[in-house]
Amino acid sequence: MKDLLLITPPFTQLNTPYPATAYLKGFLNTKGIGSYQLDLGIEVILGLFSQPNLTKIFDLAAENDTIQSDNAHRIYALRDSYLSTIDQVIRFLQGHDQTLARLICTEQFLPQASRLQLDEDLDWAFGSMGMQDRAKHLATLYLEDLSDFIVECVDEHFGFSRYAERLGRSANSFDSLYDQLQEEQTFIDQLTLDILNSTIQQVNPKLVAFSVPFPGNLYSAFRCAQLIRNKYPTIQIAMGGGFPNTELRSLSDARVFEFFHYITLDDGELPIELLAEHVLKGGNTTTPNFKRTFRLEHDQVVYQNDSTRRDYKQSEVGTPDYSDLPLDNYISVIEVANPMHSLWSDGRWNKLTMAHGCYWGKCTFCDISLDYIRLYEPIAAKTLVDRMEQLIAQTGERGFHFVDEAAPPALMRELALEIIKRKLTVTWWTNIRFEKHFTRDLCVLLQHSGCIAVSGGLEVASDRLLQLIDKGVTVEQVAQVTHHFTEAGIMVHAYLMYGYPTQTEQETVDSLEMVRQLFELNVIQSGFWHQFALTAHSPIGLSPADYGILPEVKNATFAHNDIDFEDTTGIDHGAYSHGLKKSLFNYMHGLGFDLPLQSWFDHQIPRTTIRKNYIDNCIEQNTDFWQMKPTAKVIWLGGFPACLEFEKSKKGKVRTFLQMDFHNRQGSFSISLLQEQGEWLAEFLKRVSVGNKPLTLADAKSSFESQFKDFEPFWHSKPIMTLRDHGLLIL
Repeated sequence: MKDLLLITPPFTQLNTPYPATAYLKGFLNTKGIGSYQLDLGIEVILGLFSQPNLTKIFDLAAENDTIQSDNAHRIYALRDSYLSTIDQVIRFLQGHDQTLARLICTEQFLPQASRLQLDEDLDWAFGSMGMQDRAKHLATLYLEDLSDFIVECVDEHFGFSRYAERLGRSANSFDSLYDQLQEEQTFIDQLTLDILNSTIQQVNPKLVAFSVPFPGNLYSAFRCAQLIRNKYPTIQIAMGGGFPNTELRSLSDARVFEFFHYITLDDGELPIELLAEHVLKGGNTTTPNFKRTFRLEHDQVVYQNDSTRRDYKQSEVGTPDYSDLPLDNYISVIEVANPMHSLWSDGRWNKLTMAHGCYWGKCTFCDISLDYIRLYEPIAAKTLVDRMEQLIAQTGERGFHFVDEAAPPALMRELALEIIKRKLTVTWWTNIRFEKHFTRDLCVLLQHSGCIAVSGGLEVASDRLLQLIDKGVTVEQVAQVTHHFTEAGIMVHAYLMYGYPTQTEQETVDSLEMVRQLFELNVIQSGFWHQFALTAHSPIGLSPADYGILPEVKNATFAHNDIDFEDTTGIDHGAYSHGLKKSLFNYMHGLGFDLPLQSWFDHQIPRTTIRKNYIDNCIEQNTDFWQMKPTAKVIWLGGFPACLEFEKSKKGKVRTFLQMDFHNRQGSFSISLLQEQGEWLAEFLKRVSVGNKPLTLADAKSSFESQFKDFEPFWHSKPIMTLRDHGLLIL
């Protein structure tokens, strides 16, 4: 029995919990407020894709005579094969029966409908990824075939990572969603509400709080709230999360409060604490204080923000708590044969945040006026690693996804050093800006600490437009930084944009050529094109005339974020969508680099003006390896050498040298220096090893020149360059 029930409604991810409720539960623990969390998404998926409920789905489709397409008829005809394999496939995707991979990879085990019958040669895609990944991909296609059947025959709103998303996306009016909620419940609705009802009876909460991150979670949240209001009238119901934070800031439709009692905005810790205090006192507070909270008063929507208490700092919110969630039951899927793409859907990741908000906070397409981006507050590296160790102890998982808007390079450096100092074995990835501070040496350090991948916004791949976006990077800089990451063994995913205001067709084609070269040189391994969308809280949305677009202003009483607009250039950017995505799919798989850009499009496009070696030249011009700022810190990641003295005679003069033999995980190497210099270097490497007080290049120069002359020639000598290639870093 708990006072608060925290719920993520269907559907977000299949492989790992969405972190919002775990963040809130961790915070509530620090306040002594008992809570229970429920990921309805994974519970419904596991219930849906089970032999008993799959049987009901087939029976329901037959009874309602909704099986129309040839593909649906084939799946129904193979229903016995699906029913006999579904439980084993789910267990395999949960990681409970890995030996099944060999059977899945045969052509006899899984029934094949349209997804699995696609004419593609999987050997080229998965030959290097292994049998387990190939089997996961085939099992994913098998589930997608069943999903197609459900959408056609049982519930048109179903989707693995979203549900009834159309009803929530840019719904300026509540009418469509409200009308849908008056309709008869679907099979998936009933399954969802049965699980919710059982949990409420078990937990017996006084306050139920829904975290709604995306439009695809909205409908289910309302359906669940509807059940609670009707069946448990004494329970108070709140909504928070990414969707209300961005979409419901102008809420005025009182009908919303037929379902929810409260809707909170922005950081949820203090608002939910105040709600809990109010509800647990029986709602008897004469003048309750709330923080950024909508509620109904005298049949009117009011926004109450009268608490004078400050929001909590990130150091005060506690460690996310994943207890209550069935971590062993999440399912890993691989939708696309791309190792970077699989990070989002394969494997279970503990979610953490390095810094609240964005340290850059200038991109003109981004909602930088909202607090979740505008208010930047980093967390100390020691606190972050403390939380990592706590989560490892709680979950048994050593994989971390830092969900920052853009992780700051300086903090990533300190995080990496702290991980290495504690000899902690972890795997982690995050989102970044491709900015100049990601030097070759910093990328090596990040990889050494367990960083395996980064994702970042290349956006339009045009210097003019990047400047208009105020991205703070150039294409040349992106090429050099992505090269640093790739050379260090860190995978790179790029977010790509087309249709930005004032973008010409020539710039779109030239951006594609830039992207082609980046993939051909293998400095980017993964990417995704999306068309520019105008949002109300971005600089463009706030001042559209400055960017040459005409917004279609609507009276929004419910959701208000995405805004329809007219591009005054008159260009049909949507005509480029298919060609951009088709080319990118091929580039990600190492195909089509020699094909003319025109071959990806059904309509005539301009010839690119970008030289074929443009990106290669950008990479060659990089000089950061040789830059030596006196304040830069020197770090040694390697071990300590075995030293052997030997003598050399030249023109009758005998000189004593020191041979230094180093061993690392990849092999061994040796360098030789004059004995005195070698002894100085051996001692210096001990002083700059991780865990000791950092020394700067100025410190190194001062120490060296206290015994010898001319530090610069020594520092650029072949022995030092060899060490630079094996873990001597300048940061």
